[in-house]
Amino acid sequence: MNRTTRTISKALTITALGVAAMMLAGCSAAAGAAPNDDAEASTSPAAELRLGYFANVTHAPAIVGLEEVLLQDALGDTELTTSVFNAGPAAIEALSAGAIDATYIGPNPSINTFIQSGGQSAHIVAGAATGGAALVVRDGIDSADDLEGTTLATPQLGNTQDVALRAWLADEGFETDTQGGGDVHITPTENAQTLTLFQQGEVDGAWLPEPWVSRLIVDAGAHVLVDEAELWDDGAFPTTVLLVRAEFLAEHPETVKALLEGHEASIAWLADNADQAADVINAGIEAETGKPLDDAVIDRALEHVVFSVDPHAETFADLVANGLEAGTQKDGSIDGLFDLRILNELREEAGEEPVSAGGLGEE
Repeated sequence: MNRTTRTISKALTITALGVAAMMLAGCSAAAGAAPNDDAEASTSPAAELRLGYFANVTHAPAIVGLEEVLLQDALGDTELTTSVFNAGPAAIEALSAGAIDATYIGPNPSINTFIQSGGQSAHIVAGAATGGAALVVRDGIDSADDLEGTTLATPQLGNTQDVALRAWLADEGFETDTQGGGDVHITPTENAQTLTLFQQGEVDGAWLPEPWVSRLIVDAGAHVLVDEAELWDDGAFPTTVLLVRAEFLAEHPETVKALLEGHEASIAWLADNADQAADVINAGIEAETGKPLDDAVIDRALEHVVFSVDPHAETFADLVANGLEAGTQKDGSIDGLFDLRILNELREEAGEEPVSAGGLGEE
């Protein structure tokens, strides 16, 4: 199998203080202006597309797109290079610095960069995955009442699971802060390290995406305290979206269209090849982490994730409220966050129903 050229980021984990500083300072609008329909500048296919993603089951459309060469096939002569991240804030830092052009990422970091840049940094062009996140804990913790004084991990300060945990704890009456203080201590930690710390008894649980939820359950004896799907109507909440730097979208819409063609092909492949999905996703995870997941882990993980191009824009007002309550984002408007025009153009060509931007952008 021919594999896409991959550029692996070596310093992917940002310290909590570094991320906090980035959040307070905001992302520079120089990362890219929002697309302007009236602009007369010519556009052209990009020579290269630099794509970010995580080695997570919730990023399976990216992994399948690479393993099955669906993304590169759609991009044609545009060279595809990739960077692998541990969590959203690190990917946003790379996107804001112009080091990558697009990334698979959680919704909350997408919201953060859009608000902090005054709507100038990036746009969500499609959904990728829903579900697949939960709070898992050690024996002896059977209800929210048992959490006072415990230490819980999240992938990174301000990432989607970090915000979900902080918002849920607030609803349960607990105080937390971004320095790890409060009634429940939250320690943003790289996912693999969280597994080790949980096995050593150094953390009491974690709010994580798949496959890390299933890894803590299967490999370390954790159990689910809160399945995030239970907190949303119909159990549908966005875990992963496809975010594109605004400047790149404005300058290279043809390339973004090709990327979306490959993205849709990956999601269709996942729907049509359920019997092969675990093996292909596992091959991609092993390529980036050096070790495949146990069959029990990946099988359980896939039971809790749905892959779809719908970003569930209707949930984003609640996600903003959660981020504000968690203290991990600034207040601001997300009007214009979505640009689903190219996606819906492709869907119209295929005779499919359009995807809604929920009044928060173009569709």
